[in-house]
Amino acid sequence: MTRFRTTQTVPESARRVGVRVGQSRVVPEEVPVALTYGGSTHAVMMATPADLEDFAVGFSLTEGIISDPDQIDAIDVVAEEKGIDLQITLKDEVNEALRLRRRHMAGPVGCGLCGIESIEEAVRSTPSVSASPLRLTDEDVVQAVALLDGKQPLHSETRAVHGAAFYVPGSGLIAVREDVGRHNALDKLTGAAARAGFKGVQGAVVVTSRVSLEMVQKTAITGSPVIIAISAPTALAIRTAEEAGITLVALVRGDEFEIFTHAERIEWDGGSARLSARMPL
Repeated sequence: MTRFRTTQTVPESARRVGVRVGQSRVVPEEVPVALTYGGSTHAVMMATPADLEDFAVGFSLTEGIISDPDQIDAIDVVAEEKGIDLQITLKDEVNEALRLRRRHMAGPVGCGLCGIESIEEAVRSTPSVSASPLRLTDEDVVQAVALLDGKQPLHSETRAVHGAAFYVPGSGLIAVREDVGRHNALDKLTGAAARAGFKGVQGAVVVTSRVSLEMVQKTAITGSPVIIAISAPTALAIRTAEEAGITLVALVRGDEFEIFTHAERIEWDGGSARLSARMPL
């Protein structure tokens, strides 16, 4: 597996106790990563050059290009002069289906919908996970975020990347992925879980970012009925989570958090966390 440099040490000047000092800082790399199917580029995303095979599988799943990792025959990671090309070879029938609905998109960090050709595509139908039997306790929510804080080596080094993880009650975090883009981090996590045979219905998605529409859509595609975030959701994310049967927990700060949708999935242990249930907008 090809490994790329994920950080760079750069010189800087800083103000410390009123004095200007020279020092250095570790910052994350971001490079254009093309996702190519059958010789045609489908997307170019600015991403952290790590866990690229997971990214290829996860992106293919969350974009609806494949429904199972076995529909990918091969992934070749090709270093280009100014970026990386993920050359993905699909099974013949899947490749033909993609060819018929081919569209091109390109997005900078944090932009998950660039290049979508219609409003209908942007607000595509989100799979329902209402039937999921998964239940968490209030202490599970607190623990999930606390565990993630210590499982992000790239963020610890740079303070400049997002994290995404799967939390399973009784097992803790079973997978963690990082990226400069929050959507990319979730795609990498989805790919890692799928390649390991993990089913999203078994646990919750935990993210270090705000919750946008696409973060909810990607969570539903993994099959997970819960998304837990340290930042706030958008109104559209709340409406979409409500309709899809997803429990949206956000603004987790220490032992306090807010539940915006489907609060019944969080069982109350009577712990120290304070519940703030919100009605959907």
